[in-house]
This record gives sequence, structure tokens and C-alpha cells, in this order.
Amino acid sequence: MRLLLVAALTCVALTGALSLASADDYPTRPVTLIVPFPPGGSTTVMARNVADKMSAALGQQIVVDNRGGAGGTLGTRSVAKAAPDGYTILLSYTATMAIAPAMNANAGYDPRKDLAPIGMIGFAPSVLVVHPSLPVHSIAELVSRAKAATSPM
Repeated sequence: MRLLLVAALTCVALTGALSLASADDYPTRPVTLIVPFPPGGSTTVMARNVADKMSAALGQQIVVDNRGGAGGTLGTRSVAKAAPDGYTILLSYTATMAIAPAMNANAGYDPRKDLAPIGMIGFAPSVLVVHPSLPVHSIAELVSRAKAATSPM
């Protein structure tokens, strides 16, 4: 449950625990921010905004690297397998932290073991809509209608 909450809040995840000698020494080289989706989407826009602010705050370049594929699992897996040194971080959300691992036992990473949240940068509410001609006015009515449509007669 905690994992779903963290994932739903759109977290930046960091591989493993940081094993840095001193916080004053970090970062001494550019940090790569992996976006596990192709460029051009809202995740990339958010990543670039965050990277600009992080670069200014840290005094070091934050490089946004889009690694799309397999619903976000390829980029996420690359971060999970990266050295846990704080130089490879991930912009993540529900799709890569909860949905992909739940649907694919061989996603190549376990978000609870291989990644650790370091901060929330935003949230994106979702809205469920239907065509106005569909006679439903609540989620309960929609679920009931869907069950009726899929049950054998």
C-alpha cells in the first residue's frame, strides 16, 4: 500500500542508498535524470523543468535522458541496475512503480527493493469521463454497466 502511495505521488527515485563520503562533495560530475518514456510527453516537460532547477541548486549539470520502451520498464530497469551513487536518478510515477511490476513479474526490477523515493515533485490528477450519451453518472453505475455487458447470459 505504501508503495502505491509513493508511486501515485510521482516521485523521483534514487537507486539504493546513497553511499556518498560527504554531502558537501556531491555532485562532482553531471547527474543523469532518466525519463522512462520517449521524449515529447508531459513527463519529459516536467523532467526538464526539474533538471533546470536542480542544476541551479546543485551547481552541476542534470542531464535528462529519455529511455522509452516496454511501458517505462526499460528506463526504470536501467536506473534500478545503476550504481547506487546518486548520479543516476529516475523521474517515476504509478506506471513504472506499481502497474508494470504488478503486471509483469519479470519487469527486471522490484521498486520496493531496487529504488528509494527521494522526493515528490508534483502530482497529476486523473479524470474518468464517458460520452454524454452513455447513461451513467457515477463510477458505481459504470462498473455495474461494464459487469452486465461482460457477464454471460
